[in-house]
Amino acid sequence: MAQPAAPANAAINPWIIAAAVVVPTFMEVLDTTIANVALRYIAGGISAAEIDAEWVITSYLAANAFVLTISGWLSARLGRRNYFLLSIAIFTIASGLCGIATSLSQIIACRILQGLAGGGLQPSSQAILIDTFPPEKQGTAMSVFGVAALIGPIVGPTLGGWLVDTYSWRWIFYVNLPVGALAFAASYFLVRDPEYLKEQRAKLRSEPLNLDYIGIGLLALAISSWEILLSKGQEWDWFGDPFGRIQTLTLVLTVGAALFVYRSLRRENPLINLRVLGERNFTMSAIIIFSAFSVLYAASIALPAMLQTLFGYDALHAGLVLSPGGISSISMLVIVSALLGRGFDARWLIATGLVVLAISNYWMAYMNLEISPWQVIAPRMVLTGGLGLIFAPINVAAYLYIPRELRGSAIALFSLLRNEGGSVGTSMSQTIQERREQFHLARLNELLDPLNPYVSEYFAQAKALFLKQSGDPIGAHQMALQSLDDLRQQQASSLAYFDVFWLAAVLAICLVPLVLLMKRSVAEKGAHVGAE
Repeated sequence: MAQPAAPANAAINPWIIAAAVVVPTFMEVLDTTIANVALRYIAGGISAAEIDAEWVITSYLAANAFVLTISGWLSARLGRRNYFLLSIAIFTIASGLCGIATSLSQIIACRILQGLAGGGLQPSSQAILIDTFPPEKQGTAMSVFGVAALIGPIVGPTLGGWLVDTYSWRWIFYVNLPVGALAFAASYFLVRDPEYLKEQRAKLRSEPLNLDYIGIGLLALAISSWEILLSKGQEWDWFGDPFGRIQTLTLVLTVGAALFVYRSLRRENPLINLRVLGERNFTMSAIIIFSAFSVLYAASIALPAMLQTLFGYDALHAGLVLSPGGISSISMLVIVSALLGRGFDARWLIATGLVVLAISNYWMAYMNLEISPWQVIAPRMVLTGGLGLIFAPINVAAYLYIPRELRGSAIALFSLLRNEGGSVGTSMSQTIQERREQFHLARLNELLDPLNPYVSEYFAQAKALFLKQSGDPIGAHQMALQSLDDLRQQQASSLAYFDVFWLAAVLAICLVPLVLLMKRSVAEKGAHVGAE
């Protein structure tokens, strides 16, 4: 194993640098979820259909995913510090442009620019943390990074709901302006590239620019198709799409991804070196983080939607119920950091976290329509605590055996899979909820007939109540029927949401055996476990 490099910026307290670089990461992760609660307000503000406003989310995710895959190459060419500062600056400016946009096309264009800039923030900040902290503190560094990466999706809906309710949807973008300016100033004065990166950049600059334009094109094609497929799949009825859009996107995705993989394996210096997947720990970790974020986002999308549609919560109060999850997440990160620093094997922390994820979703699958807010907060805190158990250990396990020359590709690919797991979880939640609701409606219909004494009793009582209130026999009959249908819809919808949680629990527990395939993962003193 290569000898560890001396920490960069040795004269500066590493915690000061950590505070500076995790802020833009938090800002970027936050923007993946903060706009979700504001889509209908955005649509109304720019006179667009609400379903078309979903492109505000899709365009950002597609651009973000694309840049994540080439961030290692861009960082090496431009210099990591330069690339980090450039990403912060463009992201902040694009946020302001999103806020002043007056049409759907303008805001989509600005969100693409925002996503392209934001994609470089996560891998750059993670790499800076690794090079800033000494080797024996790199578990702690991963925990600091985990705070930003985990808390962003948790507080996003709450902050977005509060800004929309208190001010307007434009403030979900304007809020990035002061934060981005502060992060840029702090990073400009505090962040420096270590010597080995300066040498690497000087070597690359002495060589001709060998940019794989074909590879970039294939990658952009595959990722764009993938994001549109996930975003619009349920709306277009997946492979039942009569216009062939899903079928076409699937074909483009398959061909584009296959050609990109083939080209990457054939080139000496590919855009992304897929040979990192030959390392067993990295491959298992990639599968687990992809699936774990799918579980997190599936539950995080289903839970506030259920609270708003079935319990009457507004966006702000639904977010407030979810926010305490940040406490358990941060608490677990602190505990995990201490354990990793004491030489604890990361594999067992990962396995424990997966079991906790499964338990929390199983708990939520057995909720009912009579629960109080505290009965939602408790399983939510267990869910985020489980993810807090996984995040830092899986970063340690993933990069522990990766050679330094492959770390750029490793962190780009790992970050991409983490983000795409969130996209898959979002799509999975929406698809399962809508399809299972149709299933439960059909099953409930089987019992709603005049021969069922409970139905007859309910209808008679409801009709008598509405007749007393209105004095209209015809109207009372119709209102009784409508109340029965409303109850049917409510029950079917709740059962569909609970099915989302149940399937998420099954997925989480099925990941545990993958941990057994991993090699011993202990962040020993002197071992460099980071990635560029």
